[in-house]
Amino acid sequence: MKTGAPAAEAATQAVVQVVGGGTAQATGTFGFWFADQRWEWSDEVAAMHGYTPGTVTPTTELLLSHKHPEDRAQVAEAIAKSLRDAEPFCSRHRIIDTAGVTRHVIVFGDTMTDDHGDVIGTKGHYVDLTDTIDEQRQEMLDGTLPELFEARAVIEQAKGVLMRVYRLNAEQAFRVLQWRSQETNIKLRTLASRLIAELDSLPPAPPQVQTAFDHLLLTVHEQSGPE
Repeated sequence: MKTGAPAAEAATQAVVQVVGGGTAQATGTFGFWFADQRWEWSDEVAAMHGYTPGTVTPTTELLLSHKHPEDRAQVAEAIAKSLRDAEPFCSRHRIIDTAGVTRHVIVFGDTMTDDHGDVIGTKGHYVDLTDTIDEQRQEMLDGTLPELFEARAVIEQAKGVLMRVYRLNAEQAFRVLQWRSQETNIKLRTLASRLIAELDSLPPAPPQVQTAFDHLLLTVHEQSGPE
């Protein structure tokens, strides 16, 4: 049986294969300009909503029409707050696509600035957290994760932080970490270590915590830190 780093690497590769290789979940990008309330979304985000890429132009009204009725007011307030306070749009909610399928998504936002450093909008990522793992793959995942977490306690710590901040379950939190690892081409353990090391840099004020954490998650791969 492999032990130490080799075992951890083997476990990581097994998990990647179980949850779908390089695309563990659907991800896409968006941009929102405050001045004219103009939205742009990537082909992947269009597909999440059920549209063929390039067939519709996203607007606030269109986006809100796809929000789950129980989440619509929350998202509308998040967009309004983004406009009012010139801060990133961040939210975890449900959307209903054109086929009537409900999807669980989390939106990570960061500020968008002009050449003078003035905030002109928000940009970021949509991550589809909808559970699509079948029973056989779930059994494989359940059998692999304990070995991975035993070898890499820091990943468990980072996962716990995401679960707390974004109110995700364990599997969703792991998928988010894996997504950032793949997006930045940084090993999962390295990314988790840097994320935990940078937590003390976050402001203590509760209303600002999630926005600051979004920024950290999207930029931690640029920070120097443990490998």
